[in-house]
Amino acid sequence: MKRILLLWDIDGTLIDGGGVCEAVYPLAFERLTGRPARHRVATAGRTELDIMDELFARHGVNGVERSRVTAELATQLRRRAAELRTAGRVLPGAVEALRALRAQREVTQSVLTGNLRANAALKLRLFGLAEFLDLGVGAYGGDARERAALLPVARRRAAAAYGHHFDSGSTFLIGDTPQDVHAGRIGGSWVIAVASGTSSGAELREAGADSVLTDLRDTAAVVRAVQALSPAARSAG
Repeated sequence: MKRILLLWDIDGTLIDGGGVCEAVYPLAFERLTGRPARHRVATAGRTELDIMDELFARHGVNGVERSRVTAELATQLRRRAAELRTAGRVLPGAVEALRALRAQREVTQSVLTGNLRANAALKLRLFGLAEFLDLGVGAYGGDARERAALLPVARRRAAAAYGHHFDSGSTFLIGDTPQDVHAGRIGGSWVIAVASGTSSGAELREAGADSVLTDLRDTAAVVRAVQALSPAARSAG
């Protein structure tokens, strides 16, 4: 039986943060620089360090130590955990999809996310999703600045943990933005896109997703999308 490594995006795919998560970046910027952020930057589909790097660049700030940036981002989200729990929500069908795919013996589920590891774990715990995922083999925004570079990281961790080589044909990425799709295309994986965030199904198809779902409400459709691209289905065809 060939194993599958299934990597989930978090924000916009599994949860909606209700605007709380986006507010963390200007708050962290002000704490780190002593002045308010005058400019806003796009956040969807990006790593947290990439977002902060652009904020610094747009304000002419240089030389902030990376360790200070990651610590402040984690602190700001932790301080807003209660607000996030109140304003945010698990997206419809996410729990059922995670549970159904966990029941597939060949599937290992984790995350590929722009969130720092601490922030990813906090969000998933807050909304009761961590139990479905092996977070030890995921890839996080602190592992690389560019999202596409995270796929090899997740593969290496999964191979070390499970003693199995996950190639491009047995690695799946599920996300909601064209950046997720591009990461899968560049990093080498199947991409199932979900139009549950700010991007439309048409935009996700144009970006090159292998399969596009409107959302995660139809659990059977989510499972079928994975099974249709699995090594077993391709060898049978």
